[in-house]
Amino acid sequence: MPRAGFHLGQAIAGVTLGQLFQASALTGLGLGWGPVLLVNFATLALTLLGGIWLARLTGLDSITASLGMIAGGATGIVPMAGELGADDRLVAFMQYFRVLVVSLATPIVVSLAFAGHGATTAMDSTLGNAWGWLLVIFGGIVGVALGHRLRLPAPSMLGPLLIAGVLAVCGLSGSAHIPTVAREFGFALIGLQIGLRFDRATIRRVAGLLPPVAGLVVAAVLLCFGLGAALSAATGTSLLDGYLATTPGGLYAVLPVAVGSGANTTFVLAVQLLRLMVMLGAAPLLVRRLGRRRASPG
Repeated sequence: MPRAGFHLGQAIAGVTLGQLFQASALTGLGLGWGPVLLVNFATLALTLLGGIWLARLTGLDSITASLGMIAGGATGIVPMAGELGADDRLVAFMQYFRVLVVSLATPIVVSLAFAGHGATTAMDSTLGNAWGWLLVIFGGIVGVALGHRLRLPAPSMLGPLLIAGVLAVCGLSGSAHIPTVAREFGFALIGLQIGLRFDRATIRRVAGLLPPVAGLVVAAVLLCFGLGAALSAATGTSLLDGYLATTPGGLYAVLPVAVGSGANTTFVLAVQLLRLMVMLGAAPLLVRRLGRRRASPG
């Protein structure tokens, strides 16, 4: 597939993620910003340590292993992985394996441990509205140019994300609904670019990685549950709220479960969005630092 198609997919994904950062959602944290930030940075640190351990165990390069194990922001981490020096095929496998596990396990855990009532179906806007299309086009074009001008890592992704995020936080894009058809088209372009580069050697590599990756994903889920319990105690929210807010991935799966189980959806969304900001903001910088250390002699 032409490389331009991949950059187009990155730009659409960046606008989509940036639009999530609505100020009204982030205010749901109230006075709990401190504990939430601590928990999110602890999640980042623990999953990065898991990536370093995975690299030593399997022989993977540290950049690929670290990006693959970062908990949260799979739709943002995967598109920028190749430009950060990682094998984006293996990063995609690890990231979406974690999302699959969390998406399948969360409704079961909530229904058994918290007596929830199951998930509801999230409402979606297939065609969006005129402002949504304008945001995708404007944010994509201007964002890509800005990303290159600022020399951001993965500029086709982070530039549009920055533009859409600033507009959302400032309340300037509140009525814009990103068209589902555009969002899925962008994700499809990214998936095609990565998927078409899988070969037999990569499949064999993925098969060999499955046992250690599965073990680390389970460990991440358990550690995040512990962090959720700590967040619940620090903020006075319920254990269910803390668990859903810190579940490592699957934002679109967690939110319907939060609605259906009677959890504090605003709080869950705010914590998940803040973690997304932490992961997408810190991961490129940390990975770039890992790359410089790997390239330095000795």
